[in-house]
Amino acid sequence: MIDAHLVAERPPFRLDLRIRLAAGEVVAVTGPPGAGKTTALRVLAGLTPPGGGHIVLDGAAVHARPPGVRPVGMLSPEHLLFPHLSALGNVAFGPRCRGASRAEARRAAALWLRRLGLGGRLRARPRELTPGEARLVALARTLAVRPRVLLLDEPLAALDAGARLTVRAALRAQLGVFDGGCVLVTGDPLDLALADRVLVVEGGALVQEGTPAEVACRPRTGFAARLAGLNLCRGDGRGREVSVGPAGGPVLGVADEAKGPVYVAFPPSAVTLRPRPPDAAAGRWEAVVAGVEPHGDQVRVRLAGPIAAAADLAPPAAVELGLSPGLRVWAVTDAARTRAYPLDDTQPDIPAFWD
Repeated sequence: MIDAHLVAERPPFRLDLRIRLAAGEVVAVTGPPGAGKTTALRVLAGLTPPGGGHIVLDGAAVHARPPGVRPVGMLSPEHLLFPHLSALGNVAFGPRCRGASRAEARRAAALWLRRLGLGGRLRARPRELTPGEARLVALARTLAVRPRVLLLDEPLAALDAGARLTVRAALRAQLGVFDGGCVLVTGDPLDLALADRVLVVEGGALVQEGTPAEVACRPRTGFAARLAGLNLCRGDGRGREVSVGPAGGPVLGVADEAKGPVYVAFPPSAVTLRPRPPDAAAGRWEAVVAGVEPHGDQVRVRLAGPIAAAADLAPPAAVELGLSPGLRVWAVTDAARTRAYPLDDTQPDIPAFWD
């Protein structure tokens, strides 16, 4: 459906990203702030002039077409509703711009609003809508023009937890029946479950691609690991042990047979902290507490040292250790919950040991 090579120059930043998208497919684009995610959407939509590359949609080149004639609908983080129009009028605006009669546009708008559970809010003005309702109206307006490609830029940003649940459920239902392709930009790991594939972008370039499960279980960058809630480091595999860092550095026990250069990933809950060195040689290293903060019903401890990592402890354990920045502790990992996989791994994912 789409074969795009997106190039944009904003010195010193340069976007150089390839996206292929099949009909009915949802591709999520994620990455740290400034990675080029929104720029990629804007180039696809025609809002940012490309610095090269191409965009081919259904076999036709569209990169030279102005935004208004591209079969693309884009939902930005701000709902951008017309304050003087009702929800019905806002959604009908798109079809009217595409040539529909007033009656046709209003019928289509009412249909989309009802599909999204807003049948009782047709006459409401934007100021009368909750943030979640306003986001759904904006989504209805985007879908009402029947785009071939749906571009969603942080669609759940700035919503509270309750509204996110509602809008995410509605979005999931609509994407399930949408016959076009969708590119979803997000930094929320929960949103990745909406996607068939995930592209991790850093510095304007693709650094990892795979299914949501593959990216979550085998992250290949620090950002991807943080998104999945994992610690990540590199090392040299020697069977069921991995040497991390220079010679004489920590040696971690792992659940997998590891040989040669590998990534090592483990969840913060697989790390315990002790005031003195444990007896076992593998799976331990001396660290310095860099920060302590609440994390749900646990305490998240940031560790500096030969392995930069996070550990999750129960509050009584944190109190007993007297944790504070600068304190030296010994970190110990659970080998059964520590996975190693090759740096050049391209094999399908296998179940994670931290589930």
